[in-house]
Amino acid sequence: MVGGTSLRGEVSVVGAKNSALKLMAGSLLAVGRTRLTNVPAIVDVTIMAELLRRLGCTVDYDADAGVVELDVPDTIQHQADYELVRALRASICVLGPLVARCGRADVAVPGGDAIGSRGLDMHAAGLETLGATVRVNHGYLIAEAPGGLHGGDIRLDFPSVGATENILMAAVLAKGKTRVTNAAREPEICDIAAFLCEMGAQIEGAGTSVIDVEGVSSLEAVTHEVVPDRIAAGTWAFAAATTGGDVEVVGAAPAHLRPALNLLAGAGSEITETDRGFRVTTLGRRSAFDVATLPYPGFPTDLQPFALVYNAVAQGSAMVTENVFEARFRTVQELARLGAEARVDGHHVMLHGVQRLSGAPVQASDIRSGAALVIAGLVADGVTTVGRASHIDRGYAGFAEALRGLGADVTREPDEEPFL
Repeated sequence: MVGGTSLRGEVSVVGAKNSALKLMAGSLLAVGRTRLTNVPAIVDVTIMAELLRRLGCTVDYDADAGVVELDVPDTIQHQADYELVRALRASICVLGPLVARCGRADVAVPGGDAIGSRGLDMHAAGLETLGATVRVNHGYLIAEAPGGLHGGDIRLDFPSVGATENILMAAVLAKGKTRVTNAAREPEICDIAAFLCEMGAQIEGAGTSVIDVEGVSSLEAVTHEVVPDRIAAGTWAFAAATTGGDVEVVGAAPAHLRPALNLLAGAGSEITETDRGFRVTTLGRRSAFDVATLPYPGFPTDLQPFALVYNAVAQGSAMVTENVFEARFRTVQELARLGAEARVDGHHVMLHGVQRLSGAPVQASDIRSGAALVIAGLVADGVTTVGRASHIDRGYAGFAEALRGLGADVTREPDEEPFL
């Protein structure tokens, strides 16, 4: 891309990647045809669809319409192979549904983004409390409950989104009551709980730190609309503020982005809620701000790379602190190639804003890093090339096209190293 353009216009967001993938896994819990709408047209959905096909489901994915239809048979397979799991960490979310439906799950230890440790200990401990035996063997996490699952009291050491989701999807078919304490509170958790309740599950407390589940004997397939993607919406908010632009984000739920929008407003951007989403208007050079990532309702770790890029060109100095993933500062070394003044100290990054960055070749290490580096290129002199752009395709549908619609000079080239 060629830098120097302020983004202006409107851009739409659809359903959340981090919810759609888990809802697809949750469909395994009910025999019949589940229909999901407002699904993003991204590579990760394609990978998850293929994973579910190999488990025995029929999956129809209309990316243009944003619809996934999943036909789940009476008998499904219980092994999720490494070939697909390595490319998609979210595939671990089939663990809970498979144990609940089949009495056994063999899920390859996942790969995916290079953003630090995502230990599976809490997933395993939760399922063990529900009566499963869990072990790792030949690269697979194997959970067995041949006699079925039972309710239990589970306290998570950390409000892990993935562990909360797996436990919920296992507990809905367990005998008796399950209580999850220190549960994740993200809007995507609320979306999955709503989906399960529509299927006939009994869940109370989703969106709080204590969730109660009363197990039922069976669930029914339903139609469900995926919650709006707050991370995609936040991406566009930071893109507008970083480039000094004026962008309306259509389809967003601003209530899900309060910490990020409040920080941008306090640093000089004008944030206006509209009947279609919200609008970010920025005039002149923005002020730097300190930020620390935290579980929801705190500042999302997925928006941390965008805060790095914003502060790299903002007026003043700022500290960005990462409290969720220890290896999520790989963006910093790429920003340094673009001329950013940034220094990593443990889980902190100190930045001193420069007037403009300088275009150079850089490499994406994960979905959000890739998108953030593209935005960095928009405020860099000359041409910036972001390698391994297939990462971006996993989280954003038509990212380059959307940027061009906002006035950016961006070209998408084929990747040399596609994921699949």
